[in-house]
Amino acid sequence: MDGRDLLTEQFEEHRRRLLTVAYRMLGSVSESEDAVQETWLRLNNASQTVENVGGWLTTVVARICLDMLRSRHSRREEYVGSWLPEPILTIDESPNPEQEALIADSVGLALLIVLETLTPAERLAFVLHDMFAVPFDEIAPIIDRTPTATRQLASRARRTIRSATPREDADADERQRVLDAFLAAARDGDFDALVAILHPEVVFRLDSGPGTGRAARPPIHGGPAVARQLLARGARIAPLARLALVNGGAGFFVGDNEAPRAVVGLTVSGGRITAIDLITDPDKLTHLKPNS
Repeated sequence: MDGRDLLTEQFEEHRRRLLTVAYRMLGSVSESEDAVQETWLRLNNASQTVENVGGWLTTVVARICLDMLRSRHSRREEYVGSWLPEPILTIDESPNPEQEALIADSVGLALLIVLETLTPAERLAFVLHDMFAVPFDEIAPIIDRTPTATRQLASRARRTIRSATPREDADADERQRVLDAFLAAARDGDFDALVAILHPEVVFRLDSGPGTGRAARPPIHGGPAVARQLLARGARIAPLARLALVNGGAGFFVGDNEAPRAVVGLTVSGGRITAIDLITDPDKLTHLKPNS
């Protein structure tokens, strides 16, 4: 095995970790794959021998993701409505092999949504330290901070996440009961039944993509308001919904294998739905390959 083959083999050994780091940083499957590919190109073009390949790769993919996040934040003013992550979908408990690295130890939509509210530096510090146990003195140079300042960024991010991430306490049986009731009410157009299964402070978010004008809406709060919105939007698509795991949590896939139309992620707590996240942005559905 020559040096180039050895480098390729070492990179492939770390690809899964790099993909999971990138997805937690970016909340986007396509952008994560781009970041990992760029990391490979930089390794392939490195002029010096890389001794600690794993550490080097993690640092490089983190820097790439940080640049992508900063660019995204500068463009966010153009985004109409809610921004939601690209979902990771599992139907019939049979994950697509290409998605296994992202499904393993899944990060739910709710957490990814909260991560999006952090500054890029806070997100990087939290993801690398709290999720991947990277020491602060290794994270600090990536964001041009001292280790102490980096620790403070991670601590601030942790407080935000604890206060803003909705609690989910449903076991599998309760989650199934809630999903069945929700889907039945939506299909029947039963407003009262829908309100009954929604938490009084439920939040509904819709991501239909940038520049979609009237189709975009800010988050909607409260059972009756959310129920009206669901019935107005869901009457046509509810019959096409299939139960699915969305980022490891409760949800639905709407459409067929050739033409995905939407993904719905749900948060269930106390026997009711506390959050509904509807993704209809075609660019965030193109990577889905649901199994029949």
